[in-house]
Amino acid sequence: MLMYPCTFQKNVCLQQPSYGYIIATSLVCFNQPFYQHPRLGGLDKISLMGEKRDKGDYLALKDRIAIITGAGRGIGRATAQCFARQGARVVLFSRTRTDVLALFQQVKETYGRLDVLVNCAGIVAVRPFVQMDTTTWDHVLNINLRGTFLCCRESFRLMIPQHQGVIINLSSLSGVKGIEKFPGLSAYNVSKSGIAGLTEILAVEGKPHNIRVCAVSPGAVDTEMLRQAAPHLKAGMTPTELAEILLFLASDSGRMFSGSNIELFTNT
Repeated sequence: MLMYPCTFQKNVCLQQPSYGYIIATSLVCFNQPFYQHPRLGGLDKISLMGEKRDKGDYLALKDRIAIITGAGRGIGRATAQCFARQGARVVLFSRTRTDVLALFQQVKETYGRLDVLVNCAGIVAVRPFVQMDTTTWDHVLNINLRGTFLCCRESFRLMIPQHQGVIINLSSLSGVKGIEKFPGLSAYNVSKSGIAGLTEILAVEGKPHNIRVCAVSPGAVDTEMLRQAAPHLKAGMTPTELAEILLFLASDSGRMFSGSNIELFTNT
C-alpha cells in the first residue's frame, strides 16, 4: 500500500491499495487497509471490486478520478461502491473547510486532475420552526449547502484548466417548489433548495469550460437518516438504485445533461 500523507492537515491522508482504488478521509489517518477500517463500514475489496470481469468488459468510469463526499454510509457509500466497480479511482472524505482545501490540493499533487465530484454528504435536523435555534440552523446549512459550495469551488479550480469535468449535487424533493413539505424540516428544505439554485448557476459558468453540473432530487431513499428523521415515510428507492442514476450522469452516457435538477418520483 502506498501512503500519501497530507502536508496541509496532519489527519488527512490518501491511500492507494494495491488493487487501484483511492480512498481519503479526514476522520482518521489510516494505518491499516481501508476495507478493514470501521469508520467506512465494510467498504471491502470484494464489495468495491464486484465480480471478476473479463479483460474486454466495458467500464463506464475507467481510470477516472472521482471524489465522493458522505461516502461512509447510505447514498454516498453505495455510490462509491458503484463507481469503483465501474473502474473509477474513488476518493472518499468528510467535509470541513480545512479538510476540503487540503484534500483537493493533495488530489491535484497526486493525480493532476479531477474528473468527477459527487456531493452526497448531508444531515437533517427535525425541529418545529418556532423552536429552531441558530446553532442548529447554521449547522445544517453549513454541512449541506456551504460544504457543497466549497467542494464545487475547489473542483472548478481543478476542472477549468483541464477543460472538462462532471459535478453532481444531491438535492431532494424536499427542496423543490410545489412538492409536499413535511413539518420540522425547514433548515433541510432551505439547504436543498440552495443546492438546486447553486447547480443552475454553476452549469452556466461551467459551460465554456466543458464542465457539466447536475442536481438529483430523490424522494424518500432507504437510508438510516430517513428512518431516524421520518420513520413514517415509506422509502421509494434504495441507495444502490440511486447510485446507478448517479453513475449514468457521471459517465459519457449522461453528457447531454447539465443544469438539470432531476426529480425522482417513484411508484411506491
